[in-house]
Amino acid sequence: MSQNSPPLVLPPGLARAVATLPEKDRHRLDDTVTRLHTVNGHLWDTEDRVRGALLSAAQVADGKREIDQLNAERNVLAERVDEVLGSLADAGRADAPLHTETLASVVDRLSVLTLRIWHSERAAARDELARRRVPALHGQREELCAALDTLVGDVVAGRRRLPVPARFKLYGREDAAPAEVKPSRHLRRVIAFGGLSECGKSTSAQFVQRTCGAQRFKIGFLLRQAAHREGLADPYALSARRQAELLLGELNRFADAHVDTWLFTIESVHDDASIAELKQLMGDTLQIVYLDASFAVRVERSGTPAQAVAAKDEIKMSRGAHQVAALADHVIDNTGSIVALRGRLRRIAAPPTVTALRVATPYGLGLPAAVASASADFTDAVRAYGPGVRLVALTGSPGEGGWIAGWSDLDILVIAEHEAIGQVHEALEQYRTTLGGAASLGPTLVTPGELTARRLTPRLAFVIHQLQQGSPVLHAEPDLELPTIGRDELAFAAVRELPQVVLTMRRLRADAGPAALQQLYKHLVLACRLLMREHDQWESGPDRILAAASRMPGLRAVSVPCLAEIADAWRDGDTELVLKPVTTAVDQFLSWYADQLAA
Repeated sequence: MSQNSPPLVLPPGLARAVATLPEKDRHRLDDTVTRLHTVNGHLWDTEDRVRGALLSAAQVADGKREIDQLNAERNVLAERVDEVLGSLADAGRADAPLHTETLASVVDRLSVLTLRIWHSERAAARDELARRRVPALHGQREELCAALDTLVGDVVAGRRRLPVPARFKLYGREDAAPAEVKPSRHLRRVIAFGGLSECGKSTSAQFVQRTCGAQRFKIGFLLRQAAHREGLADPYALSARRQAELLLGELNRFADAHVDTWLFTIESVHDDASIAELKQLMGDTLQIVYLDASFAVRVERSGTPAQAVAAKDEIKMSRGAHQVAALADHVIDNTGSIVALRGRLRRIAAPPTVTALRVATPYGLGLPAAVASASADFTDAVRAYGPGVRLVALTGSPGEGGWIAGWSDLDILVIAEHEAIGQVHEALEQYRTTLGGAASLGPTLVTPGELTARRLTPRLAFVIHQLQQGSPVLHAEPDLELPTIGRDELAFAAVRELPQVVLTMRRLRADAGPAALQQLYKHLVLACRLLMREHDQWESGPDRILAAASRMPGLRAVSVPCLAEIADAWRDGDTELVLKPVTTAVDQFLSWYADQLAA
């Protein structure tokens, strides 16, 4: 119904008669009359639209089909109104004069007149003729209400009989322009899954929902929702274009109401024509994925007889399901491993992008000269292997500018094609030899495919996030694609990682001798960092992290010496003085953590 159009108000005589009906009938009548008035509003708007001079022939045809369906729904609702109101009549007076129309027909006319008055009042500001008609229309409504009340009184008293319902059609303005449906700005990415029976559509959508937080829909559900909203009896009778507009309208409506949802999936893409129209409306916002698998594989997966799968295939192919492959942005051979399938799905759901990374030399990272020189030699060595080595970066304290000699590890990330990993191993061995005992080397080797498929540990996800936020790299190929890692993803990763860190802290605490000081302190800092991340607080540097964690509700101040003091004690072999406050802080944290999660 038109936005802000008035409700239908029944005249007092009819309202009093309705009040005598049983409660169940009153509720049924109220719901049906409201729906009838809503359908009339949709009819008015649709007929306005279909008579517009700017519409194409296909749009006119769609509009006419919609009008037919609305009229059919209108007739059904009118009949339901008469079913209820008919119980008001005195059935014992078969010889009473026959009235020309039913009570529902008069209610329907009252609904239309209410809408006509509202539209005329809106037009009065710009149309003198419409302004002059408004008083006459109000007079017609008063007369119609009075006549309806008189008719109700006659019917209840048995002075009139009611006939079979009549039907009407309405026409609206001739200046309405076609409304172009566009994707909402909140509708950022939609994946549509197509394919024949048992090809993996639902399994794929479930995976994307579980790992990416997608909102999952069936196309049939969206069309039924749109049909109910528009008052349509059968949306499948509409053209492919109109079905696509209805689908997009429902997606827009949900996206606008759930602005934090960035990804949607729709399943059961069996109609190639409507999905082609939807793609035209949405462009790259819609990614069509066709899952392909042989008939034998699909039968084996289904666990049902081949005849059952073939019968379902025949139905889907009659609608054009097999032709969706020619329209698809991605055709996936789903006869391989689940690892390969999920890797493709993650790339489609969250495509990697080329990121402008900040390249620096090891000499600008606050490293001792010998360590910086060894790092530069390693970078030159792997760069010489060609484009197979995609990125080299020192992470952790070197990247954050807080590396401490004799305390900090030298963590290095290398992104390289699998074929180049052997050469990288050789370069790492030379790196260790050159470093001597100046630093402990902690390499992380990962392939580009693992990254773009988002097969990431929480630690690696954080490192990629840091690089995208401006932490320096020693080498990067210009076309390197990386997954975009946001803070929300890191916060969820913290939820998964913190339990493992806590378990490791307890193991280290059980043997908290001087040799465990470094690992115990680092795990305390990591646990607090993850805790802060869950609370959307993003501190860097151990001293600031521990200070921020001390402000958590219920967690007493973590009183430990500053990092510089602990590092000096570690280098000097004088750990007894700092070990006690570190173990006390660990005990405080573990006790607090256990209390927070107690049943």
